[in-house]
Amino acid sequence: MAAAAASSLLPLSSPAVMNVNHQTSHLGSFFHSSTTSNLPNFSPRSFHIRCQSTSTDEVKTKRNLLDNASNLLTNLLSGGSLGSMPIAEGAVTDLFDRPLFFSLYDWFLEHGAVYKLAFGPKAFVVVSDPIVARHILRENAFSFDKGVLADILEPIMGKGLIPADLDTWKLRRRVIAPGFHALYLEAMVRIFSSCSERTIFKFEKLLERENLQGEKTIELDLEAEFSSLALDIIGLGVFNYDFGSITKESPVIKAVYGTLFEAEHRSTFYIPYWKIPFMRWVVPRQRKFQNDLKVINDCLDGLIRNAKETRQETDVEKLQQRDYSNLKDASLLRFLVDMRGADVDDHQLRDDLMTMLIAGHETTAAVLTWAVFLLAQSPSKMKKAQKEIDLVLGQDEPTFESIKKLEYIRLIVVEALRLYPQPPLLIRRSLKSDTLPGGYNGDKNGYAIPPGTDIFISVYNLHRSPYFWDRPNEFEPERFLVEKKNEEVEAWDGFDPSRSPGALYPNEIISDFAFLPFGGGPRKCVGDQFALMESTVALAMLLQKFDVELKGSPESVELVTGATIHTKNGMWCKLRKRSHVH
Repeated sequence: MAAAAASSLLPLSSPAVMNVNHQTSHLGSFFHSSTTSNLPNFSPRSFHIRCQSTSTDEVKTKRNLLDNASNLLTNLLSGGSLGSMPIAEGAVTDLFDRPLFFSLYDWFLEHGAVYKLAFGPKAFVVVSDPIVARHILRENAFSFDKGVLADILEPIMGKGLIPADLDTWKLRRRVIAPGFHALYLEAMVRIFSSCSERTIFKFEKLLERENLQGEKTIELDLEAEFSSLALDIIGLGVFNYDFGSITKESPVIKAVYGTLFEAEHRSTFYIPYWKIPFMRWVVPRQRKFQNDLKVINDCLDGLIRNAKETRQETDVEKLQQRDYSNLKDASLLRFLVDMRGADVDDHQLRDDLMTMLIAGHETTAAVLTWAVFLLAQSPSKMKKAQKEIDLVLGQDEPTFESIKKLEYIRLIVVEALRLYPQPPLLIRRSLKSDTLPGGYNGDKNGYAIPPGTDIFISVYNLHRSPYFWDRPNEFEPERFLVEKKNEEVEAWDGFDPSRSPGALYPNEIISDFAFLPFGGGPRKCVGDQFALMESTVALAMLLQKFDVELKGSPESVELVTGATIHTKNGMWCKLRKRSHVH
């Protein structure tokens, strides 16, 4: 459940692309652009860039002029606002050539753990260090808010957990977090397996049809299939509604993706014209957005009304001890409605559900996509994963208990999240004056920042930092089993798997904030275990039945970035029925 997935929206981009027909949700294009993927082994500067325009001398001249003008404005308007902090003058043309997080990585290696990035009059502080990230996310969490992110998402998610003001967030977090308890997650694993089985059945039927034609493989866009799977799981697990998007397309599904597309559109404009009252009726896309919202809200209102009509109010402790194996409706909505003392108006409940619906399936689709992408390039790791699945599951579906034994599959999921963090950036804005730590090799006195400073915590840089990871660009799931300490970094406690006993998945505690797939501190995503287990079940069930290979070369898979890192044209793969399933 990736509430953090929406945390990388910012209105500084060219218009984004979203394939609604494939049902691939590309929420919030952040500096949207594309590049050829050449992972897992790469240097960001070595990426071959594919641009739609021809790189002529005339274009280069115009771009140099644009960059020079931007840097002149930088020096005039923002040069002294952040004191002695290193400055990376932005080449604005990088916005057109490739996803910004590649450039942020290059500048990180050049300028250090904390630097100021300035594009003309606008300056940002870029953080690529666990010590500084810990300061912002945990030690001083309530000295920062989500800034422009809340403005973009508020019309869609209202006062849901992601865009909520601090007071609302504190109230709703106390109510929602207990809903993700152990028995609920155990019940969810059955839903994960059931929905994944639908996907497997669909693939098997397609393969049977191809076999009649003499073909032994099928070609599918697995990113699109994973997106449909994740949407069905969110519907059933969060508010007991079956979208059935694996096999059909309903008006509600179309409205969901239309709403995602509008969130993306709004992240690409400096001027929020949609806030002008009459624009929602004059501009056709805004009229469509209002209609899409109505379709989803009517659906959610009906589900909320039905849940309240069958309410069985009780204490939270008793709710967490329910017999979920015999509960007809095990959804999070049922938990929220039945919780004594947590009465809330329907509008707030709808905001909560909308937030989880919009953000909750994005990370799962992305992590499954990149996990398969990485495995397809490493046949030995694919075989090792399938051997574990055969040993633990045989031909059975995963259960809550068997997930605990699927250690290698769980490590693959988190390693995919390390290499392809969802989101690649977290956005914060300082509410008051503060002094950020200098971080590794930074100013020992730290860096003073004024109120209103916009901050990018580059999760991508953290996850690939050569100072905190060995072979940071390599796909090595086993790395999470090994203790690591960098003696040169005084304030970092290193990576220690024993630091979070009982944790099924590595987290920010184990890594002392060098690994932040779901954020960290008080505003960490509440549904991280939901999303991780969902990904583990879906990946295990796919590899249990099929061998998977990329249709083309890894270099043919082009990246685009929004709230997550996803593909430009899908991830097309060849699936073949495994010849020896034990």
